This record gives sequence, structure tokens and C-alpha cells, in this order.
Amino acid sequence: MGFLTFCINVTLDGCVDHQEGIADEETHAFFTRLMDQSGAMLWGRITYELMEGSWPAIARGEVEAPPALLEWALELDAKPKYVVSSTRVDFPWNNSHRISGDLRASVQELKEQTPAGVLLGSGMLATELDRLDLIDEYRFLVHPRITGHGPTLYESGLPRTRALELISAEPLRNGAIAVHYRRAR
Repeated sequence: MGFLTFCINVTLDGCVDHQEGIADEETHAFFTRLMDQSGAMLWGRITYELMEGSWPAIARGEVEAPPALLEWALELDAKPKYVVSSTRVDFPWNNSHRISGDLRASVQELKEQTPAGVLLGSGMLATELDRLDLIDEYRFLVHPRITGHGPTLYESGLPRTRALELISAEPLRNGAIAVHYRRAR
């Protein structure tokens, strides 16, 4: 069974607004490496629609992009993508699959069927999956910014504090720090 790893950009004050991080070749290469090491992606509908709005066109060559962004787009296009949605049923982007029904059972089954692990990239979905004790690891790219606004990491709260074990911390040239934690059990 693979790990479910919550992976997201976050500022020093906890903001997870995708427009507030440093989006350069180094950060895209970091996330491409993480995606290479995983077997699938898991998103909520809102994140899926955000990603669907740009990356497929880049992967098809319809939009010019620097090499690191093109590599990310191509890898993402090929990767199995699972989307939790109770409202949308049609997911035309290549290798996209809907997850519906019992969230705990569906995500547990996805973990069991994906030995290379699943990367979770949606903040609101992460809160729900953390409440269900399904997240095994956390990979945050902490950006050297204080935004003073949200959305913020776990803004709707968790029932209790999560104790984590540091696996690694790596500074990037752009000032961000890639941190990898595993849940302490």
C-alpha cells in the first residue's frame, strides 16, 4: 500500500493561495520530481478545474512554456488523476477518474491500489482526509513570503494536533524550503 502525501505550496503565514508562491523553474522541477516518484494525483474538484484550465493546453503544445513547465505539464498529463466530486461527473482530461461515494473507503482503496503512493494537492480535501486519519506524509514547499490573507492551511480546523516527524528539509535557491514530514503514530 502506498502513502497518501499532502503536497502544497505554503507561505510563512500559512497562505495556500496558488498565486502567492514563487512559480519558477526550480519550484516546478521540485514538484515534477515528487510527481515522478508517485503513482497518482488526488484533487478536489476545484483544484482539478484550476489545473485543467491550463496544463493540458501546455502539454498539447498549444501554449508556449519554458522547459520546466512543459516537463511538468507532460508528466501531469500522463499521470493518473483522481478527483473527489459530488457534483461533477465528466472529467475529460487525459487519465482523469472520479471518486465518489464513501470518502474514507474510496481513498483507502486508492492507496491500496497505488503502491508508489498518491500525491494530494488540494487544501480543503486535505482537511477532510486528515480528519479521517488518511494522510501519511506532508511535503510542503514553504515560500519566503508573508501574505496577510487566505486561504490558509487547515483554516477550518482539525479535531486535534498532528505530531509529525521531520524526514528532510532542503533549501532552494529561490529562498523556499522543501520540508518532508511523516505522521508520528
